[in-house]
Amino acid sequence: MTLHCNAGTTYVTKKGDLKGYRTIWYHPDGIADILSLNNVKKKYKVMFDSELDDGSIVQKGNGSQCVFEPSKKGLYYSRMTNDISTTLVTMVDRVKNKYSFRQYSNARKACLLQSTIGRPSTKDLIRYVEGNMIPNCNIIRDDIVCTDDIFGPNLGSLKGKMTRRPTIHVCTSWTSVPQEIIEKYGKVTLAVDIMAINEIPFMIMTSRNIHFSTAKLIHNKTKNTLITSIAQVA
Repeated sequence: MTLHCNAGTTYVTKKGDLKGYRTIWYHPDGIADILSLNNVKKKYKVMFDSELDDGSIVQKGNGSQCVFEPSKKGLYYSRMTNDISTTLVTMVDRVKNKYSFRQYSNARKACLLQSTIGRPSTKDLIRYVEGNMIPNCNIIRDDIVCTDDIFGPNLGSLKGKMTRRPTIHVCTSWTSVPQEIIEKYGKVTLAVDIMAINEIPFMIMTSRNIHFSTAKLIHNKTKNTLITSIAQVA
């Protein structure tokens, strides 16, 4: 296939199967694979409303959604990498599937509003909206609630406002070991090995059956040092 673009002309000789879509032309040195909207809409439902959100959503066969957002130069794209950011987007997609396209778009507007006015808490933001304290605000309480459910709490509003809560005092009391445990695990067998971390040796010991593991710093690997370390653990 001969491909013409603003960068010039190139020849594409390879094809590949895009999972869940169809066979497409592929150029190994290309920065992106272009999908035909006309072909995509034949297989999946495509939703786009510029008044609600600046992006198009493709409803895939398994119920999940693929969002195409505009780049700085205006080309709509969707990242297909398998990095951690993609995993996080997938988790958001699973939650937002519970809501309509309009509810999700309003939730994004509420998230943007919360960040714009100084990241107040969700409780304060609801109070501002219901008290008409924000001029020309088209966000309602339900949009803010959806925002917390889809995107989680706003991290900026949590920083510096969370206080450490006192923990419950742990009361320790020693009791005698039951006789049946002593009879069964009275004789402990240790599996011992030496592991180095940044060339610093440690003696690693794990007891069989109980599976209690210990690590002890050692200064050398002489016989006396190893015997002393085992005795201290035992």
